[in-house]
Amino acid sequence: MPGAGLCSCWGGRVLPLLLAYVCYLLLGATVFQLLERRAEAQSRDQFQIEKLRFLENYTCLDQRALEQFVQVIMEAWVKGVNPKGNSTNPSNWDFGSSFFFAGTVVTTIGYGNLAPSTEAGQIFCVFYALVGIPLNVVFLNHLGTGLRAHLATLKRWENKPRRSQILQLLGLALFLTLGTLVILIFPPMIFSHVEGWSFGEGFYFAFITLSTIGFGDYVVGTDPSKHYIAIYRSLAAIWILLGLSWLALILSLGPLLLHRCSQLWLISRGLNFKEGGAPGTDGLPRPQKISISA
Repeated sequence: MPGAGLCSCWGGRVLPLLLAYVCYLLLGATVFQLLERRAEAQSRDQFQIEKLRFLENYTCLDQRALEQFVQVIMEAWVKGVNPKGNSTNPSNWDFGSSFFFAGTVVTTIGYGNLAPSTEAGQIFCVFYALVGIPLNVVFLNHLGTGLRAHLATLKRWENKPRRSQILQLLGLALFLTLGTLVILIFPPMIFSHVEGWSFGEGFYFAFITLSTIGFGDYVVGTDPSKHYIAIYRSLAAIWILLGLSWLALILSLGPLLLHRCSQLWLISRGLNFKEGGAPGTDGLPRPQKISISA
């Protein structure tokens, strides 16, 4: 009966997955609370102490005037205006910054430190995202498909001598390693140098960005005390697109590379695959062909 089949599917697959999902969320909530709550309380107390010291040093101000000034600062921050510096700070809406913002919209990163404040800008952002987000998904999907088609020669690896297979695997592993250094290691080093961050903070920014989480606690090109080149944020946006494309490549090649490595290791140990396969010229079984689309 359909009802029985639905119950069986719910009890056999969906329910354990749902329980694991909820438990993972509860675990994350517990750990984050333990790690961050005390630091938040210390920051809140320190802020209150600094306000009291400010009022003691400037007796012409009262508590109400100070709270109003803090409110003005918060409103400015929400609108993307950095309270530090003066009116000569670089614009958040020059072409480079606007290009960076457009990239964060279509990639759904959304740092939250900058957003349209005009009604026309908000309306345009809605329609721009409605078109740009699917376009970005289609682009990444087609990129992954194109890479899989370009690497279809991997299907014929089992028709080559074992030495040639090992050399090709090593070449592919070296290519992925160098690409990872260029996309995921060197950019955090550059961001750390330019922004004055530690390498850990730079790597944290890179991971949060390329995973499209985008907390907004670390954003490039927002320090008014620094003089950035005009295309700095545009280059950062291009790096984001390249990084997402590289992740699509890794997701396509990673499982296949690991599978080939395990097959070669088993063949080198002289083990027989249960899947079978015609024995090769060296007397050892050849692995079955694995579809790239898998």
